[in-house]
Amino acid sequence: MHRASLKKDISGLDMKIIECIPNFSEGKNPETVESIVDSAVRTKGVKVLDFSMDRDHNRSVLTFIGSPEATLRGAIAVCDRAADLIDMRKHSGVHPRIGAVDVVPFVPLEGADMSDAVETAHRFGHIFGRKNNVPIYFYGEAALDQEREKLADIRRGQYESLRDKMSDPAWAPDISPDESGFNPRLGATAVGARKPLIAFNINLNSDDIALARDIARSIRYSGGGFKHVQAIGILLESRNIAQVSMNLTDYETTSIRTVFDAVKRKAGRHGTDILESELIGLIPKAALEGTTADHLKLLDFSEEKIIESHY
Repeated sequence: MHRASLKKDISGLDMKIIECIPNFSEGKNPETVESIVDSAVRTKGVKVLDFSMDRDHNRSVLTFIGSPEATLRGAIAVCDRAADLIDMRKHSGVHPRIGAVDVVPFVPLEGADMSDAVETAHRFGHIFGRKNNVPIYFYGEAALDQEREKLADIRRGQYESLRDKMSDPAWAPDISPDESGFNPRLGATAVGARKPLIAFNINLNSDDIALARDIARSIRYSGGGFKHVQAIGILLESRNIAQVSMNLTDYETTSIRTVFDAVKRKAGRHGTDILESELIGLIPKAALEGTTADHLKLLDFSEEKIIESHY
């Protein structure tokens, strides 16, 4: 599918715009991903902004926007399609995950506030979970339990430990459509509402996975690093290079340049340079203040990677 075919006019949208960025546990079968994306393209009132698929992560990420109602329809359409096509019993990949439709975040943009995103997330979770017999966990601003605000806590143990985790009353799903609870084919889905997040990967000019993991440990907040930074080190087997894969959950507190420069320094101390970096999905314009795509060595960057360029 050509990116040009993803363009869709959203003129006539009401003043509230919600972004949805569903993540699917499939990154190796282009036909499957294309079918999922097409479900969004065909949804009235939805504009698809971006999609990506990665064989090593075995994961795809789709980004689209619309009014709260249109975004809800689009999310149901694409996630229903993914539920038809993906089987977690056959899935493996380096990215943490708990389900075929792994995570579905809703983000308030133009004219919308967090309450709009939370309401859309809750409506989606109830409809999708019950329709497809998928256990749902609400996270972020949509969390019903303070212990479930962090996505990483929900995904800890991943799909392989999900059955046992769900049997613990402390981790019973927020929505459990089936009495047995566990769905071996689809796993579970985390549904959330949050501020814009930057999914940012830095590829090292090295295959030293131990170095990537050490750098990730040093920069993530849970390891004593930067606030609002989540990071893991992985090996991209298809290219035999090490990657520091990150989520920056509050770029106003910890900027993308701050993280990039820290990774560059730490890699340099071990005689390694940064090969390139990449965005998964889009980035707010304000997040690039004080830096450039060239400085960040961003691959395939254009104005279309900036959220605000689409509305």
